Amino acid sequence: MTNNHESPAVIGTEWDLPDSETCSLALQLVDDVSPAFLTNHCIRSYLFARELAAAKGMRSDADYVDEVVFLACILHDLGITDYGSGDQRFEVEGADAAARFLRGSGVAEDRIATVWQSIALHTSVGLAERFGTVHSIVMGGISLDVNGIEKDRLSPGFAERAHSAFPRQKLGISLADAIAKGTRVNPTKAPPFSFPAHVDQIVNGTPSISFLDIVGWGDGDVKAVGKP
Repeated sequence: MTNNHESPAVIGTEWDLPDSETCSLALQLVDDVSPAFLTNHCIRSYLFARELAAAKGMRSDADYVDEVVFLACILHDLGITDYGSGDQRFEVEGADAAARFLRGSGVAEDRIATVWQSIALHTSVGLAERFGTVHSIVMGGISLDVNGIEKDRLSPGFAERAHSAFPRQKLGISLADAIAKGTRVNPTKAPPFSFPAHVDQIVNGTPSISFLDIVGWGDGDVKAVGKP
């Protein structure tokens, strides 16, 4: 075990996590390959996703498949780890790594597609929510753990319990540092206008690129904007 909390089996029992073999293996994988702050973030993302869905009147395994939400939340940041790292932006690398793992575990292709989409889109505000209920729930849980905007919709004391069991460990800075480490080594992981590019700019000091910087054909002169 690499992290400072109880074993995945104990966590699953205490927090009523989905206990299928695939879910247990997914949690074990993430715990093995991730720093503690990242594993904690992934677990909290699921817990918050489930709570937020309930607060909005959605019922597990009636309105959405809980196991799919769990897998998407738990596996969503594999692209920041060595296990899932590659040349693409971390969201896509994470989605690809999750799909490989799930395919190797015999998960149905339609569920793999939903997990892949949910992970690939999890930093794309305004897009993930339009793909389906699972995508929206996953996005909601991950976002809540980062920005806390809908924390008032959680049950009283729930966030405190989750944070006590799975400490934040300066998530914002830790996450930014981890993403920026990858983009610093491999700039192709920070395509223009993406979330990784934004982090790369604020942490690594990489010059920002505007839309007009990439326009070709001689019609990207900013001085001409707004002029006939």
